[in-house]
Amino acid sequence: MFKKIATIAIGTSVGFAMVAFCGAAQAQKTVAQVAKFSATTVQLNTTKINTPVTGTFIVTNIGTTPLIIENVQPSSGSVKSDYTKEPIAAHKTGTITATYNAQTVGKYEKSVYVKFAGVNSQIALNIVGTIGEPGY
Repeated sequence: MFKKIATIAIGTSVGFAMVAFCGAAQAQKTVAQVAKFSATTVQLNTTKINTPVTGTFIVTNIGTTPLIIENVQPSSGSVKSDYTKEPIAAHKTGTITATYNAQTVGKYEKSVYVKFAGVNSQIALNIVGTIGEPGY
C-alpha cells in the first residue's frame, strides 16, 4: 500500500513539473505575436555610388504591453541603423531605419536584425536596390 501511494505521489510530482515546464515554454512570445511590420523588405530606387540610401520600416505594437526594441544589428559595416528607443505603447507605431552607403556599383541586399525584449527570436528587415555607374 505504501509503495503504491509513493508511486502515485512521485508520478503526480513529475506530472506537475512537466505542466509547469510546458507552461513556461509557451509563455515565450514570438515576433508575430508582438509586432507587425508595414514591410520586411523595402525596394529602394537606383542611386549613384557613394550616395547613402535609407529604408524605413514601420513597426506596430500588436500586443497589450509596451514593446521595446532591444537591439538592431546591421548585417555589415556598410549599413547603419537607427530605431525608436522609447517603449512603443500598445497599438502605436515606431520606426527602424537601415542606411546603406554603397562603395560599389551593382545590385545590393542589406539587412538589419531586430530583437524585441521578451522575444527570443529576431526578424530580418531588408533593403534592396541598385547602385548605378557615376552619371547614370
